[in-house]
Amino acid sequence: MHYHMILTEKCNSECRYCYEKSMKEFDNSLNERFKFDFSAPCVSNVDVGKLKEFLLKDENPVLVFYGGEPLLQIDKIIEVIDGLNDTKVKFRMQTNGKLLHKLPIEYLKKIEKILVSLDGDKERTDYNRGEGTYDLVMNNIREIKSKGYECELIARMTISQEFPDLYEQVLNLVEAGFSSVHWQLDVGFYEEDFDGDKIKKFIEEYNKSLTKLVDYWLEEISKGNVLKFYPFVGIIESLLKNETTKIRCGAGHAGYAITTDGKVVACPIMNTIKDFEAGSLEDKPSGLKKFEIEECEDCEVKDLCGGRCLYWRKAKLWPEQGDEMICDSIKHYINEMKRVLPSIKGLIDRGVVSERDFDYEKYFGPEIVP
Repeated sequence: MHYHMILTEKCNSECRYCYEKSMKEFDNSLNERFKFDFSAPCVSNVDVGKLKEFLLKDENPVLVFYGGEPLLQIDKIIEVIDGLNDTKVKFRMQTNGKLLHKLPIEYLKKIEKILVSLDGDKERTDYNRGEGTYDLVMNNIREIKSKGYECELIARMTISQEFPDLYEQVLNLVEAGFSSVHWQLDVGFYEEDFDGDKIKKFIEEYNKSLTKLVDYWLEEISKGNVLKFYPFVGIIESLLKNETTKIRCGAGHAGYAITTDGKVVACPIMNTIKDFEAGSLEDKPSGLKKFEIEECEDCEVKDLCGGRCLYWRKAKLWPEQGDEMICDSIKHYINEMKRVLPSIKGLIDRGVVSERDFDYEKYFGPEIVP
């Protein structure tokens, strides 16, 4: 299984869709739905020996360094990698990239997949994440590549409600050198940011932009180039293999988060919610509590979508009207994948690409369904 290890709650960014929104939403309805526990320390005090014992009970353990911003705890990352050096544990990381060049290259190379937060071009990234962010992160990426980092770097975008131009921003990242891209929609996660008319317009424009991106992706595939746009390859792989899915990020069934005090919870966003505690490092991974989404049982795309997000479904921060708009965007996206599936199958049959080109590692970070 995959485990997101929360190294710190601190972050060295103040993003508009994260820090800024959280500062505006101190009072929402979550206290009516969940029980909270804020006793865990800000920085991880997890004993690496106990972590090792826990992970070695798993047949295929993958550890994802996570925060806050995980690279604010470089010493802890080094301690963990050293402590697990003689094991089969694989390492991944999700970072804002601002300190990417600070981790010694011999440790960086052990982290075989890194998600780096970039929202598209320089103007968009700096608007969302702070002036100078884009150049800083891109310079850091060039630096680690010059030192020999050759593993997968995934640009992880947040598509905010102000800017539905997915197509243009993904292409900017492709032109900047990324062949792996993931995006998540900033919808449904804050109670105060719901505006029905605004969301309706955003979804309409986003759907149009997504369709343009699908057509571009298919054109690249016809040239033998399967760009790893994670929301696309995830659905196409399932369609090719005729497989159904639970929550695609793995939360609460194939992936968990390890809190700063060693509890194991369904996902990082739920790290202070007692309702989603699954166990602790004292437990066997196979014995961790599992969670499911029951709300989507009658949905025609449930077996491909998986319910989008456990937290979103359980928190219910938006009115039903808003959640239906989000679901409509998912149905559009899945229908677009079904639209291009016959063409992709034809390209596979002709040997232009292979079915293996659509394989991907599940649960290490990209949520798949935006």
